[in-house]
Amino acid sequence: MKRKMRAVLPVSSLCFFSFIFAQIRRSLTMPPRGLPPCRMALLGMLLGLLASCFTFCLSHQNPQFALTSPEKSGIKEAERKETTAEEELDSEVLEVFHPTHEWQALQPGQAVPVGSHVRLNLQTGAREVKLQEEDKSRSNLKALKKGKRLDINTNTYTSQDLKSALAKFKEGAEVESSKEDKARQAKVKRLFRPIEELKKDFEELNVVIETDMQIMVRLINKFNSSSSSLEEKIAALFDLEYYVHQMDNAQDLLSFGGLQVVINGLNSTEPLVKEYAAFVLGAAFSSNPKVQVEAIEGGALQKLLVILATDQPLPAKKKVLFALCSLLRHFPYAQQQFLKLGGLQVLRSLVQVKGTEVLAVRVVTLLYDLVTEKMFAEEEAELTQETSPEKLQQYRQVHLLPGLREQGWCEITAHLLALPEHDSREKVLQTLNALLATCRDRYRQDPQLSSTLANLQAEYQALATLELQDGEDEGYFRELLGSINSLLKELR
Repeated sequence: MKRKMRAVLPVSSLCFFSFIFAQIRRSLTMPPRGLPPCRMALLGMLLGLLASCFTFCLSHQNPQFALTSPEKSGIKEAERKETTAEEELDSEVLEVFHPTHEWQALQPGQAVPVGSHVRLNLQTGAREVKLQEEDKSRSNLKALKKGKRLDINTNTYTSQDLKSALAKFKEGAEVESSKEDKARQAKVKRLFRPIEELKKDFEELNVVIETDMQIMVRLINKFNSSSSSLEEKIAALFDLEYYVHQMDNAQDLLSFGGLQVVINGLNSTEPLVKEYAAFVLGAAFSSNPKVQVEAIEGGALQKLLVILATDQPLPAKKKVLFALCSLLRHFPYAQQQFLKLGGLQVLRSLVQVKGTEVLAVRVVTLLYDLVTEKMFAEEEAELTQETSPEKLQQYRQVHLLPGLREQGWCEITAHLLALPEHDSREKVLQTLNALLATCRDRYRQDPQLSSTLANLQAEYQALATLELQDGEDEGYFRELLGSINSLLKELR
């Protein structure tokens, strides 16, 4: 707020001037007799002059007695000058400063474009400006837009001149391209050699380059040769298994009859030959429908079941069971043939033999896969509202659950829950839950199953508590405990 000033006079000064004004007023109002009018006018002039002197003395001799404030007058004067300067600047056309990507000094009165970098140089005290880095391409575009148009004289060049110039330009580009291609080809020739030259060099070194197809043909011939020893046949099958893991190689095995040769190897009297032949077949069947179909037509399923039903070494039965699982999975037609050939009876006799617990767990896992596979196929058909797809019709002809109930697999699976390994128990629990709808009454009638489940519940409760104490959020034993609790709840 601006401070208001007022004049202040000492009391003695006021009394003195009051007395003088009173005498002058008296003399004017009551002039002496005989005073001429000219003298009266002169006296009035003296009174006005005295009043002016009085005011001037008060204003200059002591600033605090001034009738107006010098400070206030100075502020108003400065504001008036600034306003005048702004009006003058507004009325002027400012010079636009065009910054570059280097710092430049900004002169007074120059306008800076929006988005420029401005800094104060502390050493020189001058303001400096430059363009932002990201605005480089933008400034180039603006410069192009602001640039002058080329003054092209259309009469100088004809259309024919332009066409010939363009043709020469293309010829030059083609020449440069051909030179680059030739240089690249020369470089490749220096770095690499033709396959024919490499073959000749390898032949001189007694090294033969073979494709996978040629290698498989050679291995099949080695295995099928009567002159090959047992060790050579086993080595040929071992190497062949490595190649048929690839789907294309397994299908190529069909093209020259190699798959049937391996299937016939299941009839060998040598357990090792049966074992490694089944090993090759299991690798070739996996997720390869074309090979699975050829195997069914070639009699592979019957031969595999015969080996499992007869007295054979445990390693041979492991490999044969592996081949059987690879043949049945995701192949409903093979599953139908498996049930018709009495495959469930063969597997039941296999798991009931003492010392075959490893095979029993694999068999239970196979049954679980077959049951859930059919279940998922039906659920998928309901979601997609497809009533008669060919694959679903094939699955509906696989009557696996009734066969499991009739063959006593409800009791067999429940008794396998007494196996000591946690992994085996997990797989058996999965199969028990998958067969629950079919075997519920059989489970309730089995007192051994209830006792086993109660013991496992107490055991896994303690193990789950230890997992919680160790800070494991999702523990393995808690999942097993959840499966046991769920099964017990269904059986009450």
